[in-house]
Amino acid sequence: MAKIFRPSSRESTILSKIESQKEYARRRALGGIRDCLETLANNISSKLVENALVETTSKNSLEEQIGACLETLSRADDFDIDYKNAPFRTVVPQPNVISLYITAYVIETLINHKAVVDIFGSDEEIYHCINKQVTKHLPS
Repeated sequence: MAKIFRPSSRESTILSKIESQKEYARRRALGGIRDCLETLANNISSKLVENALVETTSKNSLEEQIGACLETLSRADDFDIDYKNAPFRTVVPQPNVISLYITAYVIETLINHKAVVDIFGSDEEIYHCINKQVTKHLPS
């Protein structure tokens, strides 16, 4: 027979505070995208090309596409973000929501862009490359 879990009020309070902190950090990071949109798009596209994860005919076009992705992310609601991130939630144990969204965009959408020749590397390699740039520019 399954054990019924009934948290005490103290446990409930602690769990609620943890959830509130996570939600606050997520909101703060999503709000910070607008402040560094162009530099972040430039750095992400540069690193993807430098690390040979994305082969493209035009780096500027790649930068514009990632900038458009960031602009869309800054205006997206929670459902849209979670829907886009859903297939990639298991890439890393505690993913950054912004890095995961951009990774999903690169893997699912950018592959079909006319300026992108091919995308190399695993999902994890692409995520880590993007996450390094995101953590440099946005609060954690």
